[in-house]
Amino acid sequence: MSTCSVSKGCFVFKPSPKKRRVSPKTAEYFKEANNDSEDSGLRFATCQSLWKQIKSETEQVQEELNKQLFDNLVSFLRRSHSEFQEKTTEWTCRMKSREIPTAALVLGVNVTDHDLTFKSLSEVLQNNITPYVALLQAKDCPGIKNLMQKLMGQLMNCCIDVDSSDEEDYVQVSQHRIRCSMTSLISWYENITKKTDSETPSKKRISRHLQSPPVVVIFKDMESFTTKVLQDFIGISSLLPHSVSSLLCIELFQSLSCKEHLSTIIDKLLLTTQFAFKLSEKVLQVLINIFLYHDFSVQNFIKGFQLCIVEHFHSQPLSVLCCQLVEAKKRVNSLSHSQCENIRRLPSFRRYVESQVSEKQIALLTADNFLKEVIQKLLEDLHVYHENYVPVLRCLHVFTSSLPKYPLGKQIRELHCACLENRVWETEEYESSLQLARMLNKSDLVTMLQKCVEIFVSSSGKEFDKVVEKLKEFLAQFQKLEAGACQERGESVSSQKELQKKTDLYHLQKTLLELKESRRSKKLTKFEMLRFEVVDFIDNLVRNYLVPADHKTLHEIMYFNTASALREHLNAAPRIALHTALNNPYCYLKNQALKSDGGSISNKAPDICIVYKLHLECGRLINLVDWLEAFSTVVMAVEGTNEDAAASDQVDDIIHARFIQAVSELELLGFIKPSKQKTDHVARLTWGGC
Repeated sequence: MSTCSVSKGCFVFKPSPKKRRVSPKTAEYFKEANNDSEDSGLRFATCQSLWKQIKSETEQVQEELNKQLFDNLVSFLRRSHSEFQEKTTEWTCRMKSREIPTAALVLGVNVTDHDLTFKSLSEVLQNNITPYVALLQAKDCPGIKNLMQKLMGQLMNCCIDVDSSDEEDYVQVSQHRIRCSMTSLISWYENITKKTDSETPSKKRISRHLQSPPVVVIFKDMESFTTKVLQDFIGISSLLPHSVSSLLCIELFQSLSCKEHLSTIIDKLLLTTQFAFKLSEKVLQVLINIFLYHDFSVQNFIKGFQLCIVEHFHSQPLSVLCCQLVEAKKRVNSLSHSQCENIRRLPSFRRYVESQVSEKQIALLTADNFLKEVIQKLLEDLHVYHENYVPVLRCLHVFTSSLPKYPLGKQIRELHCACLENRVWETEEYESSLQLARMLNKSDLVTMLQKCVEIFVSSSGKEFDKVVEKLKEFLAQFQKLEAGACQERGESVSSQKELQKKTDLYHLQKTLLELKESRRSKKLTKFEMLRFEVVDFIDNLVRNYLVPADHKTLHEIMYFNTASALREHLNAAPRIALHTALNNPYCYLKNQALKSDGGSISNKAPDICIVYKLHLECGRLINLVDWLEAFSTVVMAVEGTNEDAAASDQVDDIIHARFIQAVSELELLGFIKPSKQKTDHVARLTWGGC
């Protein structure tokens, strides 16, 4: 292609589509994890399928949690609009109709989740109330003029589908043709509602929108708006000249607490047998700590959970068996010899082999067919363990969540982490919980037993029929004790009446001594004995079914336990990452030419890396001339000096320019700053290599 031109110009050559680099498929990244890439496609498909199910479940949970809040808001808008439409003569109604119906929605501190909540709210309002919904943010509305532009821009770009079969019935008005003012907005609204109302009933679209639908303005972050902007907007939106606060008819709405939202998500994703994938105690604790101490964001927790899924299926070759039990048994039959060897190398499977007799040990380590049969049985045991673990955990939480000071935690997630970490019955917190449980009153104990019966009846575990019968037997015994308690009260009253009878001092003293002796050698009552029996029964359930997951064979297939990888991705350490990138660029660039011994400076590294390593060898003040000479020495070691003088001067200029750019980048990153003491020096700002 010719670039000849009379005058200077800029010529653009678009690359050919054939030469464009095709990015590798996501499934190919699974092959790079290890050499065993024969099932990488199946692992990737299993990972995708699992995430789709989890994403659908979380969206359904969030929809259910917000349903009550959104229903209340829709009801408020319908009621406010109907009161405005009714032309009543009552003074209070006429005064209220001149006010602006305002819903104050309190969402809490989890700011990162607000976008999704407002998006869902906007969709609900557009589907049920009005198509005219505007979402405004403080950063877009520094003044009333900007606010009106954003408001009218969002409203006038809405289109009302009057008849889906006729394209001419779409009503759209360009924002640029009119002046952004309240008068223009009112005239636009009157025109658009008249056109909608004038259509024949046969052409009108069947919808749930109100007649002459209202305009809904949502301030996403009202606390960030300037007071002047809000006052001006409220003032021009109302018919009354009173103070701004009196122009609003405010009703308060409270969203669900983010902690309750998180508990529901954990309950649906982890405390269930619906999903085979599980999190270890350390990984779950990392996600919970980020939630509690950083952002209170349920969305970020779900993203962290998604990262755990991807990391598990990417790094664990045996995650191909992390699926439902029926499908996992089918996949076991098609395992290759290398995959069988991977199973034999699992620490939990090694412990299992060591616990077997010598003949079975030889068969497990040499015969693949026998190994596959055992794996199917072990996977079934792991599935049964999960079925039994969840209801017993909920039952224990019923007893411990109401104890004073909550020794095992108030939330079920805290109890779940304690059970995953180690044998919970060996901890001091568990012992103190049992002691407190042995002092529960009868009404609380009966209520807890009834809840436990409901939990075990609704569970999918097949081993809890006898447990339910035993709990019902305890409830029946408590009812019998209640009937017998009335008789004991009557006997105690009669004994007190005997003491009140007239008697001599000797018999009175003898009777009091007998009562004192009987109190010293007091035996446990029937209720206390039954209470001890109930607590011991719950204790036995805990010891049998709440064994930590890492004690189960093949738990590595289902449980993701690499907390360090998760912490590396989610708990960012910018200074450490920056030091690593500048000190060892191979860590990120993966270029073999950048590999170097510790302490040496590679002359093939980027300029900023060379400058950074040289500045680490300096003191508080760095001489720029000496720094440039050292940089030139390192760079010229590659480029060579076998050129003529003119070329040498040109190279020096290029090296000088590269040095200036590298030092400027280092200053931008905050490692150095200009010094006022000496003009040809810079001051170093960081120490200790980071």
